[in-house]
This record gives sequence, C-alpha cells and structure tokens, in this order.
Amino acid sequence: MLILSPRAVERLETYKPPRPLPKIFRMTKKDKEGKTKVDTAIFQGDTINTPSMLCVEDYIDSLQWADSIGGLPGLIKRSQDNLAVLEGFVAKHDWIQFLAQDKTIRSNTSVCFTLKLGKDQVKKFVALLEAEEVAFDIGAYRDAPDGLRIWCGATVDKEDLEALLPWLEVSQ
Repeated sequence: MLILSPRAVERLETYKPPRPLPKIFRMTKKDKEGKTKVDTAIFQGDTINTPSMLCVEDYIDSLQWADSIGGLPGLIKRSQDNLAVLEGFVAKHDWIQFLAQDKTIRSNTSVCFTLKLGKDQVKKFVALLEAEEVAFDIGAYRDAPDGLRIWCGATVDKEDLEALLPWLEVSQ
C-alpha cells in the first residue's frame, strides 16, 4: 500500500536528487510539458519494476503455503510444536534455561536461552555452530544476557530443531 500526503507529492515533484535514482525508487515522470509529476499509474495497478512483481509472487506463494498447512491455526501449531521440542530439551538439561522463565510470556517464535557458561564460552560456542554451518545468527541479542536465540516460527521444520539439539550438547 502506498499513501502520499499532498506535501509528499509536492516534495516528489520539486526535489531534484543530486544523483540519478535507480528505477526501482522513481515515483515520478515527466508530463507532456516536461514538468515532473507523480506517476499516478502506480496507484491504479501499474507496477514500478520487476522486483515489485517478484515480491508480490513471493507473497502469494507464502499465503498459498500457509493455507496448505491449515492457515493461521496451522502456522500457530507449527510454532508451538517447535517450541515443544526445545521445552523438552530444556527439561532434560540443567545447564540451559529459558530467558523468559514465565511460560505465559515466553515467545514461541524467537526463543531465547541462557546457558551456564561464561561469556567467552558462549561466544566460542556460537562461533563453532557458525563455523560448522549448523546455525547462523544464533547468539543472544547484544543487550540481552549471554545465551542463544533460536527461531522457532512456522517456517522452521521441527526436524531441523531436533537436528540442532545434539549440537547444543557439544557446549557442555
């Protein structure tokens, strides 16, 4: 969706960038008199460029996939099933715990953990997982306690999380 205020339209029609803009970012055209005007065709279904069409196709594919697994309830179930894999793992090990101790506020998509390891040990472990191409960007957020952050959203297959679990045990 694209919404432009009158002031935004004025800026688009009067601003002269100091360099050429890639076509993907151009929202204006010259009219018959040579004046720069907002391209109103983009508000009537015209596409600006090929990448915008690719994004639309990706979105359509995503919606069709979500529908094929049961729509929103199916997406939620996959996320909950993924979280259950990690809950079972945490229940069996005393060296890993959920950052959000209260289950009622715990995310079932971006699941965060603390480990009974020192800061340097956690960094080495995260680096090992990346070097072995097991997991990327799995370290805790910069401002969070040292630990792990594992994506468990509906786009993750439960089997992939199960394959990760033996690697988590390597940290011990």
